Amino acid sequence: MPEKEMDYFTALYDVARVINASLEPSQVLDEIVRAAAETMNVKASSLRILDARGKRLVMGAHYGLSGAYLQKGPLLVEESGLDQEALKGEIIWIKNAQTDPRFRYQDMARAEGITSVLVVPLKAGTRVIGVLRVYADRVRRFRKKEIRFMEAVANLSAIALDNARMHQRVKTEFDLLAGHKYRLDDN
Repeated sequence: MPEKEMDYFTALYDVARVINASLEPSQVLDEIVRAAAETMNVKASSLRILDARGKRLVMGAHYGLSGAYLQKGPLLVEESGLDQEALKGEIIWIKNAQTDPRFRYQDMARAEGITSVLVVPLKAGTRVIGVLRVYADRVRRFRKKEIRFMEAVANLSAIALDNARMHQRVKTEFDLLAGHKYRLDDN
């Protein structure tokens, strides 16, 4: 059992290292979902980000999901009680996504071979900006240490997204100021 705990620590360290090394959101998010799935020993994982209007959860990254599953339809917050709970900061465990009425696409879960799902909110300070999910191909009850690991990864993900957004904003402002300075210098 101590060996598994070390795997969580090492995986968390690796995620933090990737986040610290890059301001490229797609690269960071891809690494996060891969690490989450591999460390949790599950079929797949996904990270969805709340759109600017707070109406939809947009796919940020995924690992281990088929193209057919990814095309299943939009995730509109108002139509998903599950995501409404997660966006309030709740951690949700679904024993069987193929039969649980909270899981909107039960038929697609069956076709994809998804059974248990763990949904963890991405918290940036007091705001929830998305969700991180892991999908198991069998009924699985997640242990407290696994849930804590997922919370830590989700929180690091939120920090990474905020850092990338802030970097982009600063870069845009710098480019605007630099362009303005060159125009002034030309006069």
